[in-house]
Amino acid sequence: MTVIYSARWVLPIASPLIENGAVAIEGTKILAVGRHAEVTSRFPNAQLSEFGTAAILPGFVNAHSHLELTVMRGFLESEEQDFFSWLRKLTIARMAMTADDLFVSATCGAIEAARAGITSVGDSSSAAAQSMKALREIGLRGIVYQESFGPDPNLAEQNVAKLREQLQELRSLETTMVRAGVSPHAPYTVSAPQLKLIAQLAIDEQLPLMMHAAESEAEKALMLDDSGVFAEGLQHRGIEWHAPGISTIQYLRQTGVLETKPLLTHCVTVDDDDIQIIKLAGASIAHCPKSNAKLGHGRAPFAKFVAAGVNIGIGSDSVASNNNCDILEEAGFATLLARATSGERDRCTTTRDARATAPITAEQALFVATLGGARALGLDNQVGTLAEGMEADLIVVGLNGAHQQPLTNPTDALIFSSSGRDVRLTVVAGKEIYRDGRLTNMDEGEQQTRLRIVRARLDALDINNGH
Repeated sequence: MTVIYSARWVLPIASPLIENGAVAIEGTKILAVGRHAEVTSRFPNAQLSEFGTAAILPGFVNAHSHLELTVMRGFLESEEQDFFSWLRKLTIARMAMTADDLFVSATCGAIEAARAGITSVGDSSSAAAQSMKALREIGLRGIVYQESFGPDPNLAEQNVAKLREQLQELRSLETTMVRAGVSPHAPYTVSAPQLKLIAQLAIDEQLPLMMHAAESEAEKALMLDDSGVFAEGLQHRGIEWHAPGISTIQYLRQTGVLETKPLLTHCVTVDDDDIQIIKLAGASIAHCPKSNAKLGHGRAPFAKFVAAGVNIGIGSDSVASNNNCDILEEAGFATLLARATSGERDRCTTTRDARATAPITAEQALFVATLGGARALGLDNQVGTLAEGMEADLIVVGLNGAHQQPLTNPTDALIFSSSGRDVRLTVVAGKEIYRDGRLTNMDEGEQQTRLRIVRARLDALDINNGH
């Protein structure tokens, strides 16, 4: 059956805004995008769903999340001024969670995403099977990157063998909408030999690869001169490490990671040379401004990424470091943060460059939150724009709230006045998964009850004694 969704505005992203527009879909595909009168005349027998003062646009893409950590919202607040302690407490709590705990946590994260108009997710997970099941359960599209850890170079082959075993299970869970990828976690948790092996595995098996990179000053110190808390941690564990004396991005080029055209998350401490290396490698960046700010890591040079032509998606990171999963709000924050610092000397330059710090526009932010994110996940041939033949992943955002009036430009209203709480409809592959305050295929109350039970157990842990 053909269904037509209409609203005051349609924002296809890759083509101009349409006033009094409509989108026709059938099955999983978009049949037509255009003015209301034109689309309805082409499909006179279609089921019509009108939303009035609202915008229809492609679903948001969360280019970087950790859905399995949803249960840890607010759990790590007291550790946020010490990233090493934050990671330690998170790791101990995560190891105490069962497979069912992780599934419940990831499912609640997926519910939150659907409610916020997120239709595609790039999820990094140490329990990727549970995250894949959660995406399938809710009906979201995405790539789940199985994390791999191992700072000891002597264990590199053993750790990659484990990763191969995990991938066998993940392959059995793949669908046309949910795929598996790999994620060597970070430079301070994965040895150089292991990075090389995982990069080659990704190339050989055509797996998407995501990695946390250039996230903090502590990581930068580890790379440049073997100092700081990460270096001390490795020394304390008796793990061999020799600082390469180069930036994280140069190190990833040296270890072969950039040959995979990876998705690099954070990129806070990059300089101009690093940005050019990322661009020339065909890599993408997942920009997570709220998480970077909340953990005190600083700000990634978003405006410079845009000016350089690097492909960028917006990520929420985990709600353990952000507290919500709302890409529309994240895009607005990214835009304001970039503008707030556009006149300052960027941390990654020694000279002022007005071109590189030109203010980010609402149009650019909305692009990054949709088609930019789709490109970052390698899904831009399917989603990210509204056009005939694309997958029917779309959302409707209400624009008639008091907080959005008076309204003249819908793009400005979306980025500067709106949030995921204004989403009225989320459609993935032609199926309505959220409409007017209610998930269509899940008892949210039951899942939230289960989540609170898991959290109660985590709150009871004796973290100081490691159990």
